[in-house]
Amino acid sequence: MKNKQVLNVINPSTGETLTELSVDDADSALNKLSKAQALFAEKSRQLPLHERIAILEKLVLQIANEHESFAMTIAEEGGKPLCDARIEVSRAVAGIRTTIATVSEQHGNVIPMGYQQSSSGRIAFTQVSPRGVVLAFSAFNHPLNLIIHQIIPAFASGCPCVVKPAPDTPMSCIKLIEAMYEVGVPEDYISYVITADLNIADALVRSKELAFFSFIGSAKVGWMLRSRLQPGVRCALEHGGVAPCIVSSSADMSKAIPAITKGAFYHAGQVCVSTQRVYVEESIYLQFVEQLTSAIRALKTGAATEEATDVGPLIRPQEALRVHQWVKEAEHMGAVIAVGGEPPKDNFYQPTLLLSPSLDAKASCEEIFGPVLCVYPVRDLDHALELANVAPYAFQASIFTEQLDEVYRAYAAFDASAIMVNDHTAFRDDAMPFAGLNVSGLGVGGIAYTLEEMQFEKMLVLNQH
Repeated sequence: MKNKQVLNVINPSTGETLTELSVDDADSALNKLSKAQALFAEKSRQLPLHERIAILEKLVLQIANEHESFAMTIAEEGGKPLCDARIEVSRAVAGIRTTIATVSEQHGNVIPMGYQQSSSGRIAFTQVSPRGVVLAFSAFNHPLNLIIHQIIPAFASGCPCVVKPAPDTPMSCIKLIEAMYEVGVPEDYISYVITADLNIADALVRSKELAFFSFIGSAKVGWMLRSRLQPGVRCALEHGGVAPCIVSSSADMSKAIPAITKGAFYHAGQVCVSTQRVYVEESIYLQFVEQLTSAIRALKTGAATEEATDVGPLIRPQEALRVHQWVKEAEHMGAVIAVGGEPPKDNFYQPTLLLSPSLDAKASCEEIFGPVLCVYPVRDLDHALELANVAPYAFQASIFTEQLDEVYRAYAAFDASAIMVNDHTAFRDDAMPFAGLNVSGLGVGGIAYTLEEMQFEKMLVLNQH
């Protein structure tokens, strides 16, 4: 008899084992997809829209009643500071409400007929219809809210869904799905796969039983998995980038300093649109660096569950070590370390500020996914935009300025899908479109946009002759 395999979920703040979870083997994982497909194929088992909405309304109350418990789970398994974990739970609740509002107002279209003789006497219209089984792979950095953005639109649109949470942070996903079962979601509608086995992940992606694949994670893995999909399977890929920020000489420092500090060091920089590169006009560069240095030094690094913590741990000790190696490489290539740069302690890496690292240093040109910020002096806005657009990644960008013409120039020139004005690059509202361009992703995230991608317009043409 084979030994039962388990996955140890580790608290990155303390190194302690939070729980041991039984893992799925290939047969178990693929069976969950098969059950989802069988449900979708049997129309009599599908829940009508009004029942799905009623269930989601109950789910809103369920999560709201367990708000602090969800937040503590996020902090313990993911290392996100408790203050930010609480915000994530609130966003999750808001995301479900947004889903209810969006799906309640969905409608098809009337197609014009009769404007030429060949279509006279006909009426044509469309209604939205679910594509089929959704397979979702999620990431560790927002272990509740990312899952919400993947499986709640799937359920609302009538698509059965199998989700594989990140192996570092499966507890938030399981807690959410158990809450869904409690409020009436049939198990075959939503199920989860627990595994860190890449072969099992590959087998799931290759299945002929899925219609839509949702992936949140690294670009290298996401683009590789896309190549494994069967013909006809739609997909959405959400990766990351090296988000640029420009600080104009007209910028209000009282807005720029706290916002950039938050955007760079929120969740220890483990955010796909974390502010990583800042370009500051030379006339205010020294003033900016002085104030930013003070703001970074004031951040408290510590266990995620401590109320005073601003910056928690990285998800694994090897990630903290990798970040340090990138910082030391940047220093070797000429960067000045203004703050931080000390060797990691377990999973913890102190917030670090690099001044003028080489453009070829990994800390500048690759997604560092850690608490490191690069700052450069620039001649003017055109120089800043030139440097901001050198990376193959394109996601969100920002500019701090009090000049409207600079806003328009940046909006036109930034290689990005979203430009924030007087805010950090990591700002996101769950109703917004959220789309990586180029290497940074494929498709559009955001509740309404995900609902749209998981459905299609099915047309009926009536011939009255």
